[in-house]
Amino acid sequence: MKKSLLKNLAVIAGLVLLPALAGAQEKATIAISSIKPTASLAASVKGVTKVDTQNNTADRQKSESITLDTQQELNRIIESLDGQLIDRVNATRKFDVLSRSDLADVLKEQDLGASGNVDAKTAAKAGKLTGAKYLLVATVDDFQDYMEKAIFDGTGESATKRVFRFSIVGKIYDSSTGKLLESANFQTGNDAFKQIKQERNYSVKSGELSDEMMVAVARSMAEKIATHVVDVIFPAKVLVKRDNTVTINRGEGVGVAEGDVFNVFALGEEMVDPDTKESLGREEVKVGKVKISQVNPKTSIATILDDATSSIAPGAVLRKAQ
Repeated sequence: MKKSLLKNLAVIAGLVLLPALAGAQEKATIAISSIKPTASLAASVKGVTKVDTQNNTADRQKSESITLDTQQELNRIIESLDGQLIDRVNATRKFDVLSRSDLADVLKEQDLGASGNVDAKTAAKAGKLTGAKYLLVATVDDFQDYMEKAIFDGTGESATKRVFRFSIVGKIYDSSTGKLLESANFQTGNDAFKQIKQERNYSVKSGELSDEMMVAVARSMAEKIATHVVDVIFPAKVLVKRDNTVTINRGEGVGVAEGDVFNVFALGEEMVDPDTKESLGREEVKVGKVKISQVNPKTSIATILDDATSSIAPGAVLRKAQ
């Protein structure tokens, strides 16, 4: 009697746990490669020395030589970005992030650790060996950081501005098929500096990023990449609609902020390329617009701005309005 009762309890417990286990299995696994600069960029920033000549009318002979290890500066940004990217992707709550050491062994075996060159065959092999559904490869293709000094003719006055550029190419692969799902370029820079439009002569010297600025740059870039990855694989969707508000499956740390405006699309029929027979996804028909009013840890609340046809419903896809 006792054995029968225990057996029945075990069966019931198993049935209760099935929904939870099914939900856990739906969470995709993503492998993130270590971020590397392109070979040409790595060579160009190695031990850079620049000379700044003070071309000023009062003292044209004065000059100053400043040596900056640009390679070290770039490495420090990449090291910070490595950790920030893992944190930001994990914070989306959409993926199980694969241990980087596992992926590193796979890429090292295929001599890809330093090049960042990944094709369909490589992506499929990496996915098979690591058990990851998706593979994210990020490569730095541009880095510039220096101070630009302008001397205004006739006045002898000068002004300086910082020139900073940091660019990454991110590629997302479906490891089960080796298919490249998305390739995008992510950029950041010091656009806040006012452009000098008057006629001037230039002298240039290297600047150096502070630790705080490096962390800020890495965090901003990681946020952009992680948000884009989620938007490509799991676009934001409406969970619940109540009166003039909707709840969406995006929360803190996934590129959602109060005041953001999203267009809402209803999903239609699947589209297939007539030439390649490849699925191009489902048709998206714009049905309205919403504005984020509250951001919670896992979800956000948005006010409906436009729903003329009353077509906004659970499952509708949201794309951030430009």
